[in-house]
Amino acid sequence: MSGAAAAADPHRLGRSSGHRHAASEHAAGGLHAKRIITGYGFWIFLLSDIIMFSAFFAAYAVLVGNTADGPSGKDLFDLSNVAIETACLLFSSFTCGIAGIGAQTRRGSWFYGAMAVTFLFGAAFLALEIHEFAGLVARGAGPTRSAFLSAFFTLVGCHGLHVTAGLLWLLTMMAQVYAKGYRADILRRILCFSLFWHALDIIWVALFTVVYLMGAGQ
Repeated sequence: MSGAAAAADPHRLGRSSGHRHAASEHAAGGLHAKRIITGYGFWIFLLSDIIMFSAFFAAYAVLVGNTADGPSGKDLFDLSNVAIETACLLFSSFTCGIAGIGAQTRRGSWFYGAMAVTFLFGAAFLALEIHEFAGLVARGAGPTRSAFLSAFFTLVGCHGLHVTAGLLWLLTMMAQVYAKGYRADILRRILCFSLFWHALDIIWVALFTVVYLMGAGQ
């Protein structure tokens, strides 16, 4: 460093552009590593959820015939009501995709509008499911009536709890975008939420087929 430069910077705070460049590269590498870890962590979470639901499906398949001389799925399931639930969840998955496009393109009307519609469809799904559960309990077909009903309430109820958590997550995402804008980290969270919501949709299609359609036909 020359004498004039040393006088201008006696404490050598700006020692060299190379140091600053190395520091910026280190920070960028740290952010990239964080994104990778977050992505892997979320996929591990989704896979663990799928494994859990697989175990519940297996338990239901084993216990579906253990009605303890009580009602079976053919006696209890109302396919018209379940079809409406399925339509609500399928449409919510579609509007969730539109919300993701709105977030990526920074279109607030698309994002907020589609997220609001997704919430309404999800809430309607939950309301119908709660109504179904209440009706079964009122008819004496609660989860303690038989092993079949215990497996049914556990499997379907677990999915309903996940939908509830998804709706709370949805509201959180809307609040974060409103408060902080379309930052890169928030866009990643919106993507994770979309994957979670679509996974719930896929699980419900399997549940609708295995539990309701096959159960009503037995």
